[in-house]
Amino acid sequence: MRILLIASSFNSLTQRVQVELRDRGHTVPVEVTPDGPAVRAAVSRHAPDLIVAPMLKAVVPRDVWTAYRCLIVHPGPVGDRGPSSLDRAVQSGVTSWGVTVLQADEELDAGDVWASAGFRVPEVGKSDLYRNELSDAAVTAVLLAVERVASGAAPRPQTGPVRALPTLRQDQRRISWDEDTTETVLRILRAADSQPGVRDDLLGAEWFLHGGHAEDGLRGRPGALLATRAGAVCRATADGAVWIPELRARTGAGRPRACRLPATTALAGRLPRLPELPAPLEPTGDGRTWSDIRYREHGPVGVLSFAFPGGAMSTDQCRRLLDAYRTALSRPTSVLVLGGQRDFFSNGIHLHVIEAAADPAAESWANINAMDDLVEAVLTTTDRLVVSAIAGNAAAGGVMLALAADEVWCRSGSVLNPHYRRMGLYGSEYWTYTLPRRVGPALAARLTDDARPVSAAASLDMGLVDRVVDRGPGEFADEVTRLAAHLASRPGLELRVAAKKAEHERRESHSPLAAHRREELSRMRRIFDDPAASYHALRRAFVRKEAPRVPSPDGPGAGAAVPADC
Repeated sequence: MRILLIASSFNSLTQRVQVELRDRGHTVPVEVTPDGPAVRAAVSRHAPDLIVAPMLKAVVPRDVWTAYRCLIVHPGPVGDRGPSSLDRAVQSGVTSWGVTVLQADEELDAGDVWASAGFRVPEVGKSDLYRNELSDAAVTAVLLAVERVASGAAPRPQTGPVRALPTLRQDQRRISWDEDTTETVLRILRAADSQPGVRDDLLGAEWFLHGGHAEDGLRGRPGALLATRAGAVCRATADGAVWIPELRARTGAGRPRACRLPATTALAGRLPRLPELPAPLEPTGDGRTWSDIRYREHGPVGVLSFAFPGGAMSTDQCRRLLDAYRTALSRPTSVLVLGGQRDFFSNGIHLHVIEAAADPAAESWANINAMDDLVEAVLTTTDRLVVSAIAGNAAAGGVMLALAADEVWCRSGSVLNPHYRRMGLYGSEYWTYTLPRRVGPALAARLTDDARPVSAAASLDMGLVDRVVDRGPGEFADEVTRLAAHLASRPGLELRVAAKKAEHERRESHSPLAAHRREELSRMRRIFDDPAASYHALRRAFVRKEAPRVPSPDGPGAGAAVPADC
């Protein structure tokens, strides 16, 4: 079928639905439609057999849904209605939730039901939940609905209780630091981690707080800042404390949206003298605490995991991960797993930190060099096997970081975007070496030029990854560790490592890595240093959620390398 996807942004769920339908032989154009007239125009252009709206804030015009079958993906179970369904589910602490595929109707979320699917709700942020458990359930429901439409089946009317609630406002997200427990604060923060953030007063200014993690070892006056760690601040609750990784200044109506930044960067000049607590690389067993980089060992297998908000990696984060990687290399393991927890692997350089820098061009240059240093360290590891384990999505330089390993494993629900063009960049991270080596020069050129998302299954077929791990988001890490242990126990591992070292030395003799880096960075430097380069306008539009002021690269979501979710 020709299935038109209409969406308010080309976000992770829209991409996931597109690649899953495309893999099953459907023609799946995508149109970003901010309002009803845009929906009408998109439908007129494509004349589809079916319309699916994975994430749509605009109202579908009556003349569209009466002329075409239009399916709406609602992030809630049957009977749930309203624009803040997932926010309310996370903030109220539910343990199970659902997704419903509805037929568009006069009343919002009240149409007949084509399919639904449930999922468990772990204690994670809303955006993580949306990209993982909810995404899996949504794909299951959409595929079932499409199958039913194709077979000539009819939807069923909604029956049972109805729960219709309005938008969750900031006054309903307010944290009472004197009274709220750590668990209450965490639920509030998690329900708004990516969007919209939790509005709060701190150090004489108004901020939006993004993300939250429990801290069991620190105590203080409720609301007080207690410590810093890796860019985050620790703030006391009524019975404990939480780490807050990122803040965004409230700028007010008519002013540009502020950048979402590491908390200590956002608070620069306001932050009192606080202890900087080293991040524990290995689990201590002394209660909950937060670190964005972790290392653990299971016999001959080392696992170096990292979790940076939104998958973005700043200069500092790249350097800290490189230090941790070097520490992991000092351990007596034969297989090192990079990644392997849940959610984003990496999306490359940190556009928010770059945009907020006094000199964005200089920070872009520092950031891309820090990424290159990290990728080089992985590419030049010759004393053991390195496995990249992609638990969630990856894009741009984050994909190239994964490709630096000897093997790439990804979860079945992952979506990869192995390209840079939508942000107006040529790219680096040794992609001119690793991508053609994996898929061949012709396919490498097509992937980077077409700039389209790729499913896990398609990535396996084309050789971009070596293994697809068919597990849920919460089961991926354990399965990867088990598979890595099996890899480490296989006979001939030492011979494989020796062959890897010899191959690296052979390649360096005729196509040195330094030459790839030099050519890539020369192109990137010209872009960074050119104020008229589209990268600068596209970056600003992405970070500040504005319409790009330059002609964007063609295709949906062209102004954003990694569109925001929720």
